Amino acid sequence: MAQADVQTIHRDPALFYWILFPITVVMILTGVLRHYASILMQSTPKKQDIKTIREQRSLIRGINLRSNYSVISPSSFQMRKNYLVSAFQSGAFLKDPDSKGKPPANPMTDPAGMEAMMGMMKGNMAMMVPQTLIMTWVNAFFSGFVIMKLPFPLTVRFKSMLQSGVGTRDLDVRWVSSLSWYFLNLFGLQSVFTFILGNDNAASQMTQQMAQMNPAAATSMFGPGQDPNKLFESEVENLEVVEHRWVLEGVEKRLLQQETIQ
Repeated sequence: MAQADVQTIHRDPALFYWILFPITVVMILTGVLRHYASILMQSTPKKQDIKTIREQRSLIRGINLRSNYSVISPSSFQMRKNYLVSAFQSGAFLKDPDSKGKPPANPMTDPAGMEAMMGMMKGNMAMMVPQTLIMTWVNAFFSGFVIMKLPFPLTVRFKSMLQSGVGTRDLDVRWVSSLSWYFLNLFGLQSVFTFILGNDNAASQMTQQMAQMNPAAATSMFGPGQDPNKLFESEVENLEVVEHRWVLEGVEKRLLQQETIQ
């Protein structure tokens, strides 16, 4: 059986020092600077009043009851369910009971909503501006270089991802271009940033994207423009459809059967 020819490209060893190493170092330093810039641009969170905290914690209590109902007895679950459903329907936990049934306030006129939108804009700016500058720098100085070869085989579908900026149809998929190395560093330096800055860091591109996908979760349970009463009504429906099953139901019989088998 004939073996496939191994594709060999003679590369200048200086490519490692002048392309691969500088791109990696710049990406790491940019992530560190982005982390500290995000910290400096963060506004000091305002202290919430007791009614707002009660409104949020009561909804969390309903979610926890719905998620962990199997660890309590049927009577305990039914008692807690009846209490929460009655309180949610009557609006007992609302911060402003008089606003029940009214449309939510315009987030553009709400100071809390404006502050959340401004924080999201700052996060987008801290994420997009450095990456735009670095990508322009890589395109201007390092476009078209093949810098390394991966030691493991890959399918042809990885060719477009690993060989960006290199228009060669017959090049082995394991060769990596300089522009693709930039993208690999963009999404692959999470462990490095965790080692340098800790788990709770703002340097990772993936962490920034997840935070931007759900900005309201980072500030409060109720985002700007949301109606707390509708959230309570939705949780009432979720609690009503729960079919309680206790994990300790019939545990004596199961234990005796297990002892009998042994």
